Parts: sequence; structure tokens; C-alpha cells
Amino acid sequence: MTDAVGSIDMPDAQDEAPESRKGRKGGKRGKKGPLKRLALFYRQIVAELRKVVWPTRNQLTTYTTVVIIFVVIMIGLITVIDYGLSNAAKYVFG
Repeated sequence: MTDAVGSIDMPDAQDEAPESRKGRKGGKRGKKGPLKRLALFYRQIVAELRKVVWPTRNQLTTYTTVVIIFVVIMIGLITVIDYGLSNAAKYVFG
């Protein structure tokens, strides 16, 4: 009989942990010095940044323009609401 994971008779691979691995701490990183680990960290950062899809200059200009227009609209909206509420407070409280 099988379920979504596999056979009932066969344990999953993650359930079978060899005894030699349980006693070790740190794995491959534990054997390296702090400078080597720092160098590895920066190499991994550079590798991840190479995977990023950077926008073209045209896309960046479009995105920047949209953000600036949105911010200007929000500033105007909040200014109008603030002006209205301040006049309402002056009217109510004298």
C-alpha cells in the first residue's frame, strides 16, 4: 500500500540519518577559518546578485516617474485632508 509520500514499508530518506553525521558539528563550514567563511559569504552575495534581473534604463525611468507622480498625488491628498480637518477643528473649537 502506498501513500502520497511513498511506501509504508520503506522509510523516507530524511528519516534515515547516518550515525556518523549526528555527532559532527558545523559540517564543512566548521572546518574553515573566519576569513574563509567571510570570503565565501561575499562570493555567495555576488553569485546571488548575478541572478537578479536588473531593469533597463527605460524601465527604471518609467518606474521612477510613476513613483514620483504617486508621491505627489498622495502629498496633495493628505494636504487637502489636513487643511479640511484643521478648518473643521477651528470651526468646532473656535
